Amino acid sequence: MKSVTIKDQNQIEKMRRSGHMLASVFKALDDFIRPGITTMEVNDFVEAYITQELNAIASTKGQYGYPYAINTSINEVVCHGMPKASQKIKSTDIINVDITLKHDGYLADSSKMYVMSDAQGAAKKLATVTYEAMWQGIKQVKPGAQLGDIGHAIQCYAERHGYSIVREFCGHGIGSEMHEGPDVLHFGKQGSGLTLQAGMTFTIEPMVNQGQHKVKTLKDGWTVVTRDRKLSAQWEHTILVTETGYEVLTLREEEEEQLPQR
Repeated sequence: MKSVTIKDQNQIEKMRRSGHMLASVFKALDDFIRPGITTMEVNDFVEAYITQELNAIASTKGQYGYPYAINTSINEVVCHGMPKASQKIKSTDIINVDITLKHDGYLADSSKMYVMSDAQGAAKKLATVTYEAMWQGIKQVKPGAQLGDIGHAIQCYAERHGYSIVREFCGHGIGSEMHEGPDVLHFGKQGSGLTLQAGMTFTIEPMVNQGQHKVKTLKDGWTVVTRDRKLSAQWEHTILVTETGYEVLTLREEEEEQLPQR
């Protein structure tokens, strides 16, 4: 079992800085990604921004032998989609861009759905509900809550809208290492699992399918698709458990409205 590390204030500040930097990558990408460009062009843009503009490390590259700086998962691709010079983004696509950044020894991990202008209503709805489901999970985070509370909230919200939760992949602890403890399932039973403590940091990253939850990995060894070839969506944030609740370390500017009013 992977150990769970409680971060001290110095480590938290480093993760906060990495998270802020990663949010700025997505802000830059918002103005770049569009129909007609290739997923490899997206990859190259992100890698250059991280390394040249931010002087940070695009840490997905080389992780477990993965060759690129990002994952680009389009339509029925659930996760770990590989950028390709031959793959142009279509105006009807939904695409998840998953980016991990390392700065000063600490990581931030986040992903965002980009919904192209001509995507069908059903695709837009899936992306929206998945985003809302992620936030249902995030809002369970506080000291004394349990991991099952997060998974239960996400699962109930997604299934209430007629969708299914991918079982094979989960959120994870993160810090100086990409995959620390705990594993954060996106389904489960309320009041079960590890009790949260202030100083824990982990990702919440539900993968929600339009059809059945079953998936398969393609021959490239990375790309995971829905077995029924229906659409899938995912969003991800890196979360800190605070003394009173949670902090979203990778929060983007447009998401401020998601936070509780103080």
